[in-house]
Amino acid sequence: MFLYQSAWLQTKGARSYQEDAALICKTAASDAASASPALLAVLADGMGGHTGGAIASRTICEGFVKTYAADSGAMPERLLTALAASNEAVAEQVTAQPSLYGMGATLVGASFGEQGLEWVSVGDSPLFLYRRGEISLLNADHSMAPALDRMAAEGKLSVEQARSDPRRHMLRSAVTGEEIELVDTSEQPLLLHAGDYVILASDGIHVLETSEIARVVAAYGNDGCEALAAALIRAIEQQRDPHQDNATVIVIRPIESADSN
Repeated sequence: MFLYQSAWLQTKGARSYQEDAALICKTAASDAASASPALLAVLADGMGGHTGGAIASRTICEGFVKTYAADSGAMPERLLTALAASNEAVAEQVTAQPSLYGMGATLVGASFGEQGLEWVSVGDSPLFLYRRGEISLLNADHSMAPALDRMAAEGKLSVEQARSDPRRHMLRSAVTGEEIELVDTSEQPLLLHAGDYVILASDGIHVLETSEIARVVAAYGNDGCEALAAALIRAIEQQRDPHQDNATVIVIRPIESADSN
């Protein structure tokens, strides 16, 4: 049996405002027979300008957590219900204040329990798994980046053209209060191991290569979640990108409880 340690941290980057939001909370396990509480982490990267983006990301995170906590169903339906409620909450905000039309956010929500990790995501906020020195992306990227990379692999674009294309960060799906075009979910629970780290992030982390993220986890992972979150944000800021987007990281690791020994 695992307990879950967690921490989150963010930076404004080169911007004067923050459009990211994140929440971590313990909730009742979806299995009523389970004595182990589940941990829920949700991160949203807002869009729609200084005011709209911040409102959207906060609305989405709060709506997601509230609905998830009130549900007792099984995954992934519980996560999908929370996503739908978040989307509806954005629609209600826009109806009440039409000047906010066009606001929205990406979302990645992850539930941790005895069965392991399950998630739902919309947009390009990545969900990473670090295990034994290697890091992998768990969720789908709903930006134009994968399509451009496929074009490069097929010889239709050069690698440099694909990486510098201004469409690269355009979203193909987001939570805007309207129909959500693309949703990614875990097909089954992912069992976690002692020593693993799970990282939820906004796309501001993309200034770091995945190999650099893995290096930072290897260097600071033994120091705990707070130290690792701080090290990741520091690594982002040290890139000194003049166009650095807001960046938020949530780091979670499973710890074997005394009851499992």
